[in-house]
Amino acid sequence: MMSDASGCQKDSSDASRSSSEEQQSKHAEANLDVKNGPESPDTDQALRNVSQERESHVYTATSIILPSRQKTTRNHPLTLDWAFGINSTLPVFCLQDGEGLVILYVCAHVAVMYDHTTNTQHLLQGHCSPISCVCVSEDRRWLVTADKGQDSLVIVWDTYTGIPVRTLFDCHPEGGTVALALSHDSKHLVSVGATDVQQRVCIWDWSSDSESPLCVTELPEEFGTQKHILFNPSDNTQLLSTSESRVLFYTMEGTTVQYSAPEISDKTFKKVVGAFTRSVLSGEGDQAFSATSLGNLLIWARRTDGTGSRSSYTALKLVPLQEDAITALTQIDSYIVTGDSRGHVKFYDSMLKLISHYSDFNLDSISSLSFATKLPSAPKGHPDDCTLTARPFIIRNLVISTATAIVVHVTSQEGVVQTLLKEHADSLQAVACHPRQPVVAMGSNSGILKLWNYEKKGLVCSRLFQKNPRIQCLAYDPYGVYLAAGFTSGMVCVLDGCSLLSEDPDSFTFSSDSITHIAFSHDSLYMATADEGKAVTLFRLCSEEGGAQCWRYQGRHHSHYRPIQELLFGEQLDTGRPRLLSLGEDRRLVEYDLKASGDDRLVVLSAERIEQSGVPTCMIWYPPLTTEHFLLTASHLYKMKLYNSTTKMCRKTLLGPCFGSPVRKMMLLPQNNDGDSKARYMAYITTDKVGVQILPLDGNPYHHSAQLCHPMGASSMAVSHEGRYVFTAGGADRTAFCWEISLSALEAAAALGGKDLVPFYSLLEGGRDGELFREMEDYFYYSQLRSQGLDSMATRQVSTHIPLAEVPFVMRALGFYPTEQELEDMQNEVKFSRYAETGQYVTHVDLPEFIRLFVNHRPVLGLRLPELQWALAVLGESADDDDAGQAQIPRDRLMELLQARGEHMTEEELADCFSTLLGVNPEGGRCQSGAMKWQGESSHRAHTLNFQFQLNYIYTVPVKSLDILSHFLRSFFFNTEKLLETEIPAEITLETFVKGVLGLPLSNQEAAGSSSSSDTSALLPPNVTDEILS
Repeated sequence: MMSDASGCQKDSSDASRSSSEEQQSKHAEANLDVKNGPESPDTDQALRNVSQERESHVYTATSIILPSRQKTTRNHPLTLDWAFGINSTLPVFCLQDGEGLVILYVCAHVAVMYDHTTNTQHLLQGHCSPISCVCVSEDRRWLVTADKGQDSLVIVWDTYTGIPVRTLFDCHPEGGTVALALSHDSKHLVSVGATDVQQRVCIWDWSSDSESPLCVTELPEEFGTQKHILFNPSDNTQLLSTSESRVLFYTMEGTTVQYSAPEISDKTFKKVVGAFTRSVLSGEGDQAFSATSLGNLLIWARRTDGTGSRSSYTALKLVPLQEDAITALTQIDSYIVTGDSRGHVKFYDSMLKLISHYSDFNLDSISSLSFATKLPSAPKGHPDDCTLTARPFIIRNLVISTATAIVVHVTSQEGVVQTLLKEHADSLQAVACHPRQPVVAMGSNSGILKLWNYEKKGLVCSRLFQKNPRIQCLAYDPYGVYLAAGFTSGMVCVLDGCSLLSEDPDSFTFSSDSITHIAFSHDSLYMATADEGKAVTLFRLCSEEGGAQCWRYQGRHHSHYRPIQELLFGEQLDTGRPRLLSLGEDRRLVEYDLKASGDDRLVVLSAERIEQSGVPTCMIWYPPLTTEHFLLTASHLYKMKLYNSTTKMCRKTLLGPCFGSPVRKMMLLPQNNDGDSKARYMAYITTDKVGVQILPLDGNPYHHSAQLCHPMGASSMAVSHEGRYVFTAGGADRTAFCWEISLSALEAAAALGGKDLVPFYSLLEGGRDGELFREMEDYFYYSQLRSQGLDSMATRQVSTHIPLAEVPFVMRALGFYPTEQELEDMQNEVKFSRYAETGQYVTHVDLPEFIRLFVNHRPVLGLRLPELQWALAVLGESADDDDAGQAQIPRDRLMELLQARGEHMTEEELADCFSTLLGVNPEGGRCQSGAMKWQGESSHRAHTLNFQFQLNYIYTVPVKSLDILSHFLRSFFFNTEKLLETEIPAEITLETFVKGVLGLPLSNQEAAGSSSSSDTSALLPPNVTDEILS
């Protein structure tokens, strides 16, 4: 009866959508135009042929037209507004260089068309994994992007309109695509698989309606991973690909592809060749050039056989072209152009004579070179070349990208260099929004800290940290006067919030561990930091002589034994003074006494364990929507909990967003004119998604929405001061995204989900008409009979309520077996639900309230074999004589631990549970006079098969593992106390427990499966897997 994470909120959000509905409709329209067209050697003619039936955006467009910044009605709760950063390993293309300068680059899973002239972006969204390769057609009309990973795609885009015109699914299901190329006439597309073993090279006629490639060939592993491929510009049947060790030449004949792989070694030319980096084919196709990491250029010559029908390439000469590694290689007009590791660009003629060079741009290693499609119109004003004749050097304008995420534009006529982009070259971990201005701060491990005006789309200022450059976290104080930056070295630097200037006394280093959290009090008098050493450090703003203010160290305390997940300042309800709290993976909520702290001492006021099973991931102050003040936490079990801010009592448990990973960070949205004026809203991120949530929380799956933001994982988030934007940082993908929030669209989507209990019915198996709901109604009636006495002959008083004490029995009857702590939280939630308003306890529960309790409290994830494998591996020991290496635990040891550790069981309960599971007491239920038998033989079997439990991550390992077993065994209450020794073997293995005791099916493959970290890492809290499993 338990639901899993993928199904608990189906159809409740557009999280799985990687592009907007508008884009999808354009995609479908364009597919109709392109897919059904006949073959034609000319791109323009092919476009006319496929568009004969009706006009389309793709056909009528004649140049690149990017959308204006004019705001339009948003149809989605979250819309990607701007992309920061660049994937410096992929090429940057110059799409247009005339009336306007338009370039294309990749940012995580998004392709960005950036118009530098108008400072606008058009974002091409369609991939669910980071884009791994990209190519454009010769005329820059068609763009192709591909990704690696699960459900990889190859998408063909029309750059004039930004519309996807063709999507190829599962081109390389073995791991995605690593290289792409379009033929000179744009008719054919070649893709190379990303796997290291048996790479597949596929050639497609992408404008046809065929879902299969024209031809496919597989490459052996000894050729290395082919990372670059291209067509012969004069012959679509000839191709060339490059790996570090081999250069391959292909010939397409009908539906087959033949290839040759000449072996090149240091002995070939009696010189050290180096690793191949790039290759190009000459315009006539009679020669090829391969560059190496040692600055060499290998020349290939095409030879034909006597009949002239077949040709092959042979290595002709190895030329030591330059001293530095050649990292970029292309051919334009009559020149061979190289870019090297020193940031130099050099032009050679067909005889490899140096014609000209750009060496004074002060660039780092060149990643890509992209020339404009046309030569400059003005015939004069060009610089002279490097030859003795000093002729005018006429070349197209050039866009250069570097390995350090810098993109420049070179005007060849004047030799003017203009910086287009200067982004983060290392992990972008930190983002923070100014509390009063439209400014966002972004810091990365490369030491770059930027302030960006997100309304004007322009840089405000930036600063580069040379010493200890790795920025890990950022935080503004509530007035925006200070911006604090935390570094991986343990240093904390307090900067001016607008100019990023600082003085030496405002830099602190009181820890050698990376700073993970920074927080300011509401009055900006206190600042606190948390680090990877699991310690909290407190600072206070003090006044000195002359009126100057500076931050002074107050104290430090190691208050947690697992990583700190959240650091939070608040206000005391009676005095308004600041209060400081920290929450760790150890489930401890610690509050500090700020008044008593100081003189190198941080005093702990209280420490409460707030979770039994879940591991907290984040915490915020819940807005004052009721008379009671709450702290809101999220856990790795997809649950959110409200705790009384004073007593720390759990007051409510709610189902959180379920989008493949739990919520990692939450932030309240400031109130604005969008959405419901009486409601409050919250933004959150999971591992790879960003979402918004309607408050108050109630578990309604339609009250939140999510969107894929960073496939490689989101590291942090920030909310703008007016509540219109949410910013996410991608960490390893070196990018940040700005998302525009539409609360009206969120409210509209929530309204479509229904009112009252309608949204909650969708969380029940079968819905309102399903068997589970009918069982709930029956059990409600049975509970009333039970509470009134089964032996009574009086007239029954049937109502819509059951006593609160009956709730645990109904929960168990429905297949949900909560722990004793969970039962207490559940009953407190109902009991005190109206106490703040009425001063009275609630003693009865109606059916609607029970349904909400059930869907909010029951585990999201069902029973999974790796959890049981892990529990036995921790509690037991590996049997040396067992070939499978299965863990086993002695029977007596298991019984002893179940009775003494965790929520311990009595000997009678143990006997009852095991005897019933083993079939000794097939009727189930405790045999009491007048007591109702909740479970017969068939229902017992059904409940056993539907059994769900949660991991109790108590960080004393035996207790954690025992709670997995005791949580299950405690779910049954029967009446036999012996026969354990005769029915249960002395050594209990996984197979014994699952098949013999639980009666669940277990295949031989599952029984022999390992309990490795790869199987159990998803079940464990963050940062715990390695430590626990070791």
